[in-house]
Amino acid sequence: MEYAYIAMILIAIIVGTLVAGIGSVWLAAALSFGALARYTQHMLSLAAGALMATAFLHLLPEAFESQASAHDLFLTLLLGLVFFFLLDKAELWHHGHEHHHHDPGHVHGAEHIHVHTPPQPGSWAVLTGDSVHCFGDGILIASAFMADMRLGAIAALAVLAHEVPHHMGDLMVLRSGASNKRMALVKVSLAGAVTALGGMAGYWLVDSLHDYLPYFLVVASSSFVYVALADLIPQLQKRLTLSETIAQVTWLAVGIGMVTLLSGLAHSGH
Repeated sequence: MEYAYIAMILIAIIVGTLVAGIGSVWLAAALSFGALARYTQHMLSLAAGALMATAFLHLLPEAFESQASAHDLFLTLLLGLVFFFLLDKAELWHHGHEHHHHDPGHVHGAEHIHVHTPPQPGSWAVLTGDSVHCFGDGILIASAFMADMRLGAIAALAVLAHEVPHHMGDLMVLRSGASNKRMALVKVSLAGAVTALGGMAGYWLVDSLHDYLPYFLVVASSSFVYVALADLIPQLQKRLTLSETIAQVTWLAVGIGMVTLLSGLAHSGH
């Protein structure tokens, strides 16, 4: 039974990371190239709501229900937020130094995507950074699955949601070069698939360091909170008509509501 449960968790991690990594790329392509392109702002609102709800309703409560010190967990959360802030600064400095300009209109998470960046070698820099970011996402998803199967599924969906705007930026950068839509999609999908490798690494890492699982969950929370408040929300803070504002708030609430519903299902399953 023990081996069967371990195998089930491992399969769930692989499926969850592939859905989050590759699924987010395909959804980004639909929003960038397809008929869904006009819903980009709605997707940003949905992702922001889902990320904040996942952090505050799932990952943090799960971490604080452990035997870990509340002071240490809050310190980890603070350091995580500062770390992602510094990561943003480093990426901004890198792009500003390399390309001598900064376009703040296309930022997401730990990677800043500049549509006007020259495609060579910029596109490879984008794909490399994207792969590293996806590897980290895989570790975070694995951490959540190791804590609880439902929590892992919710974390995978949250990663999928917050990666969509990021991958939209990637696709725009690659399309600004010689790549056609199909080739750009293939390249970014391969980078997204690295999420599964991160999940495998995270499985072995978290399994061998089970006592540190609450801290992995808090780091994941700091990533989600930072992305939502530092990158997604600022993109939504602009003057809109009343109907547009209502739509924006509604989609934000939908993102929170979806995760809240899943939260109730997860707790009822315990």
